Amino acid sequence: MQITIKRSDFEKMYEYALSKRPEEACGLIAGREEEGARHIEKVYLLTNIDHTNEHFSIDPREHLASVKDMRANGLQPLGNWHSHPETPSRPSEEDKRLANDSKASYLILSLAEEGTPVLNSFHVEGPEDGRVSEKEDLVILEDV
Repeated sequence: MQITIKRSDFEKMYEYALSKRPEEACGLIAGREEEGARHIEKVYLLTNIDHTNEHFSIDPREHLASVKDMRANGLQPLGNWHSHPETPSRPSEEDKRLANDSKASYLILSLAEEGTPVLNSFHVEGPEDGRVSEKEDLVILEDV
């Protein structure tokens, strides 16, 4: 599966993640899916109510408001995103364990290398005790 995101949305996520360090930042992604590709059209910056650098939980009220906004704007929920303030852009064992939607894309933004953010997208599926992640083809598009 190919995932596209606009550079301005990537930069918005990066700035938000930097502002939330040392905690993980999190949010949702929405857009359209067509012909084996997902196009992110809106990124939601939400509150990590766990306030930790090891995992995240999205504020339920913000989550609901985001879903309502998606519906109002004709967008599909595509998945979520979160930052790894100190570790690489790959799903941790906890990320895999908590990935409960096999249709979702999970974007992980690593801040481990100062000044060099790394964003990857993953698909996670399988039984809870043996979930595997597969890297998706993520393309950052220049804004037009």
